[in-house]
Amino acid sequence: MQGQSQQQAYDRGITIFSPDGRLYQVEYAREAVKRGTASVGVRTPDGVVLAANRQISSPLMERSSVEKIHKADDHVGVASAGHVADARQLIDLARRRAQGEQLRYGQDIGVETLTRSITDHIQEYTQTGGARPFGVALLVGGVEDGQPRLFETDPSGTDYEWQAAAVGGDRDVIQGYLEEEYREDLDIDAGIELAISALNEPEEESVAAEAVDVATITTEDESFSTVDDERLESIVAEIDTEESDE
Repeated sequence: MQGQSQQQAYDRGITIFSPDGRLYQVEYAREAVKRGTASVGVRTPDGVVLAANRQISSPLMERSSVEKIHKADDHVGVASAGHVADARQLIDLARRRAQGEQLRYGQDIGVETLTRSITDHIQEYTQTGGARPFGVALLVGGVEDGQPRLFETDPSGTDYEWQAAAVGGDRDVIQGYLEEEYREDLDIDAGIELAISALNEPEEESVAAEAVDVATITTEDESFSTVDDERLESIVAEIDTEESDE
């Protein structure tokens, strides 16, 4: 009985390490991320592609109200998986940090610097009493000094840089597909196709174009832009054709 009460103390106390060095609440936050629909990032020489599965739970829900990809600055985009409200708080933080850099120094904030600001904030919530970790993982993509960069944030406050990465539900399956299919010489169009195909990988049926959000940040103009529905439908149709021919 005493052992069980000690276990509960480690379980509930965000600032308490268990005897084996674990923070249970951070691990639970990672589980919350796994319950969210997936997001994918792909880095190419021409820029970064962010794609997200934003399936809606009811035909009565307005599709535009489900946001998975956000513009943090002109040259940076963010895709999320996990608790949407937690993601919104972190994206607002990123926007304030980017605006502050522009006002103070008159220049765009670096993608790595911005990601580190986000993860520093996340980490504070893993050692603050009366708080809980953020139950969300982010993919931060952008262009820095003419070079595409792609980072992942973890609920522990750790950041990783990737060539291609997935967060959210079915991450292992999607990441495995990316590892098999990714090439360093992809262009933006091929990167979009790879990202959508990766989101399709765990599904029995193809993800519909209206259930996918895609944005790009290109090295040519260093600007964030969303991919319109017409282009998405064309790409999804092309993927379906290629799969049926195999």
